Order: sequence, then structure tokens, then C-alpha cells
Amino acid sequence: MTAQCLTGRHNDHDVYAAQCPCRGMLDLLANKWSALAIGALEGGPRRFGELQRHLQGVSPKVLTQTLRRLEDSDLVTRTIYPVVPLHVEYDLTDLGRSAAVPLGLLRSWVEEHLDSVDGLASGGCEPAAGRSAGAAVSLGLQSE
Repeated sequence: MTAQCLTGRHNDHDVYAAQCPCRGMLDLLANKWSALAIGALEGGPRRFGELQRHLQGVSPKVLTQTLRRLEDSDLVTRTIYPVVPLHVEYDLTDLGRSAAVPLGLLRSWVEEHLDSVDGLASGGCEPAAGRSAGAAVSLGLQSE
């Protein structure tokens, strides 16, 4: 499928074309931590520590890198409040909220179909704090 470039910066957008700039965005959104961070921000702004606690298993370094990439791609905003101690919040932009829709569908599909996929359903899933058991599924992937 090819889409016309509305900005005029490219001839068209085709994620199957090797040199298409779409590949960078696809790589960002297909990243486990990006998809989970976007989902965690769907409920509104969060501080770094809140995000890290919600995204069980992510290291501070990887979460920082993920949030920077999402901010650089205009999917997330970072707001610094000049108080002591420093208060920083992350929130989805309109573009980020639009990306959250298909990513939410993907997360739901994984949670609903995990038991049907051989090799991934081993081990138990403990719900994250404040979440239902069905929403805290381990994908069985290595942490980055």
C-alpha cells in the first residue's frame, strides 16, 4: 500500500520500500517499550518514576532512550515545571494519541491470543499495580 506524501518532502510513503522514511517510524512504534510507554500515557501525563513503575522490567536507561525517541518524533511531549525538586511530566501529543489507537488494538490482541501461541505462553503473568490480570501479559521477550 502506498500513500501520497502530504508534506511534499517525499514522493510517496511505502513501508515496503527499503529506503522509505516510513521505516523509521515503523521501527519506533513496533518497539516493545515504545508501544507500552504510549499505552501507559493514554490515561494522561505521568512522571518518569510513575512510568518506570508501570512498565515493569524497563531499565531507567532504556526508558529514557525510549521517551527521547518518542519526543523527537513528536509523539510525546516533555514538560518541565520549575519547582524544587524538579518536576517533569510526559504526555502524548495528538499524533501520539492517534498512534495509541492501533497500538492499543495490538496489545489487546496479544493479551487475548497469547495462550494460542506455542512457545510464548510459558510462565505466569502478574498484574501490574492498578491493572487487571488480563492487561499485564509478559510477551516472553528479552529486555532491551
